[in-house]
Amino acid sequence: MQITPLKKISILLVDDHELVREGVARLLSDAPDMVVIGQLSSGEEVLEYLSHSAPSDLNSNNNYYENIYETPDIILLDARMPGLGGIEATREILKQSPDSKVVAMSSVASGVIPSQMLRSGAKGFITKSVPVEELLKAIRVVNNGDHYVTPSVATRLAVDPFGDDGGGGLFDKLSRRELQIAQMLTDGKKVSQISTYLELSPKTVYSYRYRIFEKLGIRSDVELTILAVKHGLADDTREYDDLPSFDSIAS
Repeated sequence: MQITPLKKISILLVDDHELVREGVARLLSDAPDMVVIGQLSSGEEVLEYLSHSAPSDLNSNNNYYENIYETPDIILLDARMPGLGGIEATREILKQSPDSKVVAMSSVASGVIPSQMLRSGAKGFITKSVPVEELLKAIRVVNNGDHYVTPSVATRLAVDPFGDDGGGGLFDKLSRRELQIAQMLTDGKKVSQISTYLELSPKTVYSYRYRIFEKLGIRSDVELTILAVKHGLADDTREYDDLPSFDSIAS
């Protein structure tokens, strides 16, 4: 009698740092029950990928995309990426593909990032400092339909980390769009760049910027960046040194 092998958990890996992607992909490939079906560098690329993997209403002959773009069981997503960003990307992913299961990764264990990612619909949240076994556990738990939050993050959130009492702090005063623009400003984007990317007029972006400053009680982009670092919306250094946290990469 022929034994049918168990279906592996298919994972779409999304991080804007190629070195991190390659390292995590190697770790996941060593797990017997997992397979990485794609590596992407932005939320925009995820939405493009999902648009191809979605069932088509066109003629049945149009199976080309289905053969290339497999719908993933898990989207392992960096919470802080340029452009759309992890928070807004998660919202858009679930709007486009409601059954998607997002597991967020971040070097930030406190502040606005964990709470906002979970409120956006992520089923899991882990820090990039976790051991490999916890990374694998998070993926398996979420794939089975449950939630998973790194214990160090859960203790910083409310008793129910998926409720409305999460520790977003000061930045919870901002609307979704304001939070997105605040993050882009702390990433060093100019108003003209934000205007082009979000398809808003510069005047509208300046209005959002003014409201952000007013709500946060600040007067400059420098103060915004300082607050963003303090509350976990931004890092004072990029995350290239996060890779060694997955301690089995160099074996």
